[in-house]
Amino acid sequence: MTPLVVAHRGNSSVAPENTVAALVSAARAGAHLVEIDLQMTVDGVGVVFHDHPLGRTAAGSGLLRDLDLDGVARLEVGSWFDPVHSGTRVPLLADVLGVLARYDDLGLLLEVSGPWTAHALGHELASIADAGLAGRVIVQSFSAESLSLARDLAPELPRGYLTATWSDDVLETCTDTGSRWCNPRADLLEGGFGVVDAIHDLGLRTMVWTPNEPDGWAAALEAGADAIITDRPDRLLGWLAGTRQA
Repeated sequence: MTPLVVAHRGNSSVAPENTVAALVSAARAGAHLVEIDLQMTVDGVGVVFHDHPLGRTAAGSGLLRDLDLDGVARLEVGSWFDPVHSGTRVPLLADVLGVLARYDDLGLLLEVSGPWTAHALGHELASIADAGLAGRVIVQSFSAESLSLARDLAPELPRGYLTATWSDDVLETCTDTGSRWCNPRADLLEGGFGVVDAIHDLGLRTMVWTPNEPDGWAAALEAGADAIITDRPDRLLGWLAGTRQA
């Protein structure tokens, strides 16, 4: 079975991460899903941004979640990557859903990041159903609390539990949150834990994150991963095509 290709923060090696340009690039490259990070502003609006502190992709100090929507709208998130992207702004979930609407075969892996209120998260998840895209979205998080909240607010959206560690507690959390996916860090496949087999034995699927080179892709493929999350979806797609022809 050929794994799905998930573009981590969009095609983030060729365009600024978590921007519309990166998402469109991933779609045009043929990625099956795009992965984004959604954080809540201080006034309860979801914005697409990975880091909690400012300073790497957007100038400033402090935490993104302490800004209101107007403050986030003033952030510039493209010039750090390349001057050609100067002036790029932080997208809203509506902008991401607009990309999905233009690319019928594209799915969304929506990471809920940081603290959320039920009201704010409910509003964001409801917008997915309102756009008619619930069948193309998976919600994931490192937070069991966020996944449980998503289950209660939008049970129709499948969920995935993100983990950087491995123990029996991981699978218990998947069960407790009703997750269909368990998404481990790639190096856990090398620990002799039988991670992918254990996930499959529970009837779940798995997305491995975030190998960016052929040796990591090969390890995920050999382990039987259902999907690979990568910063290089274009190269991974080409590599997978080569393995099918070999």
